Amino acid sequence: MKFFLIANLLSVSGFAADSRPSIKTKRNGRTAMKLTLLGLLLISFGSIGELPAAEIVGTSIIAHSIESSMRFRRPRDTNLAARVQLFVKGPARPTRFNGHTPAELLATTEWAWHDLGTAVPVPEGALTVWSFNGRSSRWGVGNSFDLEAEGLARTNVRITAPEQWISAVTFLASDDSVRPDTIVLHFANESKQELRVTSLRLWLPKAGTEWRVLWPQDSLAVSATVPPADKGFVKVRLPKLPLTYAALEIGTSAGPLWAHLRIKREALDISGGWVGEAATHEPYLKLLRHLHVNAGHFDQVAGYTDNPALYDRYPLKLFNRLWPLEKWDTDAWLPKIHAVEFMGEPQFGGGKPVSPQEVFDKLLPYRVSRLPTSVTLSDERTWRWYAGLSDYPHYDAYRVAAPAADAWGEYDRWGGRRIRWGAPLETIGDMCRSLRELSRPVPCAYWSQGPHDGWGGGWDGRARRSPTPDELRSQAMHALSTRITSLYWFNLSLKSLLKFPDTWEPITRIGREMRMLEPFLLEGDAYRFERRTRGGAPDWDLASIAAPEAAVLFANDTAYTADAQENVFKFGPPRAVEFTFALPHWLRVPKDVFRVDADGLHETKWRSTGPGVVIEDQRSRDAIYIATHSPTVRAALEQGRQSALAVEVAHPIEREALELLKK
Repeated sequence: MKFFLIANLLSVSGFAADSRPSIKTKRNGRTAMKLTLLGLLLISFGSIGELPAAEIVGTSIIAHSIESSMRFRRPRDTNLAARVQLFVKGPARPTRFNGHTPAELLATTEWAWHDLGTAVPVPEGALTVWSFNGRSSRWGVGNSFDLEAEGLARTNVRITAPEQWISAVTFLASDDSVRPDTIVLHFANESKQELRVTSLRLWLPKAGTEWRVLWPQDSLAVSATVPPADKGFVKVRLPKLPLTYAALEIGTSAGPLWAHLRIKREALDISGGWVGEAATHEPYLKLLRHLHVNAGHFDQVAGYTDNPALYDRYPLKLFNRLWPLEKWDTDAWLPKIHAVEFMGEPQFGGGKPVSPQEVFDKLLPYRVSRLPTSVTLSDERTWRWYAGLSDYPHYDAYRVAAPAADAWGEYDRWGGRRIRWGAPLETIGDMCRSLRELSRPVPCAYWSQGPHDGWGGGWDGRARRSPTPDELRSQAMHALSTRITSLYWFNLSLKSLLKFPDTWEPITRIGREMRMLEPFLLEGDAYRFERRTRGGAPDWDLASIAAPEAAVLFANDTAYTADAQENVFKFGPPRAVEFTFALPHWLRVPKDVFRVDADGLHETKWRSTGPGVVIEDQRSRDAIYIATHSPTVRAALEQGRQSALAVEVAHPIEREALELLKK
């Protein structure tokens, strides 16, 4: 090894390793300069044996952002930092960043969290990832920092907003296995040059307990072209993958793109809060199945999870602490687990926020397991500091008659009228987009507002203390249009459902539509968003999700009013609309465009415009359209609808039996 390094140094200095130059006969200026260079190199490294063996082979920079539509009582912290991942090959251990230890940077609130306390020097040929999330603007885009690490030459790292990045990574399975065998990768190219994607390499640990040490797998040739200011994708079939952490190295014409995340099979789960209270009662479980709910926020319920005769007939995936690991991280339980989630809302923490670093520390024991973790975020003002902590982030915010982090009276949205019983429904979409961009490339989920017997009061003038069917649907549709991959209803307790039975039908219809759209929501990526106004007033939010075979096009009505008599949001009758949607390059000039809803597939008037389509319709509230080249998409959507209808028929609602349970 030393001979190889010496040979390379001599080569750099102008000497061939196998030559025997005579210093006496070549004492000219060039020889002296070469010897000086060699001496400087040796002095710089101390000795040949101390030459750094590690290198930074890639970075992932995700800039922080603030959602400008949100309103709060106090000025927010405007420091915008970035989340940084360093991909380090070879044995090295980080020590200082800009002359400070990670602990010092946390103590001075320069950083929000880091994983450097778990860093280990990896063997030659292996890879590790060092991550930190900045908190002050000193660690934002446009800056740089000096990195000192044992085994690594002192390096200056620039925090630069990328022009190309991996925008979404989704792991899917072609069968019922929890181990995925398919990866769908989406790329964003904001540069002025075409981006060619040529290869994919996974870096994997030899065991889950060694999640810090990643080894190279065979490089796979892939092919995708992403035009300037557009997106692209590749879909790759692989052997079964382990449920652990991995690094993805994507070869492109602009250099490698990197991501580090947990491998987990993605599924479009629909969950409910507080469902464990009545989970031993069959009529209630039938109602949940009718509503297309397949997960619940609990881990064990006596008489249900330990009763195979009941649980196997009405299975709900588990979504809670799931501790100790030896009980839950088993082949038997893994297919029945949605995610680990046990800290409530750490941004609030019951009055004292749980710091981002504390959240990392509490989730750290799960990194050696096969269980994906999740954290409930609630306050857009600071959730950028919590970005990257969990495998499957989600947030919890409602828009009517409920506690909220934002100041509803500060929204000037209702023709000069200020209200305290509600906030703009479309801010659900704004918050979803914010969390998605801070968390990329991992998928996100959302707690959507359902019926809840518990939002008391009435001091704001609103009598109904839960969303109306229209308000419920609008919030869920704004979230779905951003490409969330699971939706959780708060809440679906028996008491709440019985108090607001008019919400059952909209929940059922949304569930049916989610089952129809499932393949495209899972394989897709958020593509475009446009907020349209009419005469200066809100009109429609247009959003699209681009999947390999089809684009799902959402139109969400924002021309609703705040009714002064009932103090609820109301939508007007259908009106003539013309929607223009841009399409990604692989779906342009589609062969088929149609509208879908829980009732089926509907023809619509449309035309191609080169970069997209124009749709003419009569709509209010919302609309979902499909644009595709594939003749099989219609059949797939209808098959999904029929399967959902079959579930509803097989699990009829037993209203009288439910009322008896309440008593």
